[in-house]
Amino acid sequence: MCGIVGYVGFRNVADLLLEGLHRLEYRGYDSAGIAVLTEQGIEVRKRAGRVAELGGLIAAQPLIGHVGIGHTRWATHGEPNDINSHPHFGGNQQVAIVHNGVIENFDSLRKQLQQLGYVFRSQTDTEVAAHLIAHHLDEQIKLGGSADDLTTCLKAVNATLDRLKGTYGLGILFTELPETIIAARSGSPLVIGVGRDEYFLASDASPLIGYTKEVVYLSDHEVAVLRADGLQIEHRHTGNIRPSIQTLQQVSADIELGDYEHYMLKEIYEQPQTVENALRGRLDMEEATAVIGGLNLTPKELRKIDRIVLTACGTSWHSGLVGEHLLEEFARLPTEVEYASELRYRNPPISDRTLIFAITQSGETADTLAAMKECKRKGHPTLAICNVVGSTIAREADGGIYLHAGPEIGVASTKAFTSQVTVLTLLSLYFGRMRHMSFPAGRRIIRQLRDMPEKIQKTLECHDKVREVADRYYHFNNFLYLGRLHNFPVALEGALKLKEISYIHAEGYPAAEMKHGPIALVDQQTPSVFVIPRGGIYPKVMSNMEEIKARKGPVIAIACEGDRDVARVADEVIYVPDVEDYLQPLVCAIPLQLLAYHVALLRGCNVDRPRNLAKSVTVE
Repeated sequence: MCGIVGYVGFRNVADLLLEGLHRLEYRGYDSAGIAVLTEQGIEVRKRAGRVAELGGLIAAQPLIGHVGIGHTRWATHGEPNDINSHPHFGGNQQVAIVHNGVIENFDSLRKQLQQLGYVFRSQTDTEVAAHLIAHHLDEQIKLGGSADDLTTCLKAVNATLDRLKGTYGLGILFTELPETIIAARSGSPLVIGVGRDEYFLASDASPLIGYTKEVVYLSDHEVAVLRADGLQIEHRHTGNIRPSIQTLQQVSADIELGDYEHYMLKEIYEQPQTVENALRGRLDMEEATAVIGGLNLTPKELRKIDRIVLTACGTSWHSGLVGEHLLEEFARLPTEVEYASELRYRNPPISDRTLIFAITQSGETADTLAAMKECKRKGHPTLAICNVVGSTIAREADGGIYLHAGPEIGVASTKAFTSQVTVLTLLSLYFGRMRHMSFPAGRRIIRQLRDMPEKIQKTLECHDKVREVADRYYHFNNFLYLGRLHNFPVALEGALKLKEISYIHAEGYPAAEMKHGPIALVDQQTPSVFVIPRGGIYPKVMSNMEEIKARKGPVIAIACEGDRDVARVADEVIYVPDVEDYLQPLVCAIPLQLLAYHVALLRGCNVDRPRNLAKSVTVE
């Protein structure tokens, strides 16, 4: 959940690292620091707070050099302060490291190192790795090695990695090893940018955009040596490997704010385009089906599937709940949605006719990756629905479907949700046509899907109304979100968005479940947000809304255009286009995203960088 950046080459490294950390700040933003190899050795600047605070420190205390590593932190061990900020020194400043992940056996290693005389200055697990590298470097020197020899330093790194349990992405500098960065990964992403007489290191591709289009994605148990004159990669168990260079597709505009005040707002407004991107090339009117490439399973193999398990976390889990409705409705395939964090440790009965889908925006979510690996270990075909090309889950899966939503920088996911729902709709159409869905039904769904980018664009016209509603309700401290069937997951997602960025307590429920306990919470200080577009059980949800009004609970409704019945009951109505039931999540989620955004702004919260959260959750 932290961000790593590194560089070796000919540029002024401090400026480049600082820019890279700004781009990575969505991965962690409670402290930041850089280490630069200078003529005086390794010099470090680090500071608690945002990357801008570090920038002020570097302006006052410049660093000159062409090799360095940087880090922006999301705390796992030790409170955010200057001391716990990365980079951390090992030994007598022989080595400096930055680290993403969690070292699970750090406590026992720390005690062993303290008995050997090593002094710890921080509460982090990372400092353990730094001292351990320094310790093994000293051991190698005693055996005849040299501190300025690459082989000696690599032996020290590998001896350290042998003793670490947990996850790590590491960037390492040695004081006496000139013009060199050593990187290693296990369970935490690292990507290397390939330039001309220069190499870059980062947790994801965003710091590389504008500098290079060629990248190498490190895999687990790989160690890389970056020097200006070349790149060397070895697998810790099988030896040297030839780097697989891939082309980076992103451009600078993808990660720039443009005319928007916040990334979250930019990404909300990108949804007409991102849904269109998810649909592009995947609708086959001639065959009345979806075109799903990348599953790496034949139609004959897919026909044998009689159950689907969707596993995910957070927003992706909510999109999976929508997918459950769609797959069972369109394809008549029994579908279950599992929290990835729970699936990993459960032992549910899963037959050999079950297909597993891991749903993730980043492709690096630790719980989802671990659940997917556990299912793969048991021999189940395991696919991914993912946004980030080259991510760990995308590479580890047997196949999958990309969202093509572009980088999502705002910590609270928005466009990824609607893209995931779109892809799950396509997948449901694909399985439906393969099994029992008629040709005319398939064509009707395709026509309706083609209209969705325009419908979503029209939905965004509710923005001014949402802003007015937020202005009247932002001071309340408890919200209930209610919906039925396809829109129950939308209620959950709306409540999550409000919690994430405004820190207001909010809960999502199936509307009918209110009578079974939660209705006790209803009073004049607890607004209820109803997701109530027209549909088969519309009268039932209206009755649930009347129950809230009878108890003097304020009601905010998300309803179809022109719905006067809802307007007679609700205190506030936000209108969305009238679409088929199964497409309602795509339009109903958007006003809830905007509502959370404006409530957070009015409460003075940082919508792009909410407290205690980070974008890519690479720790359990």
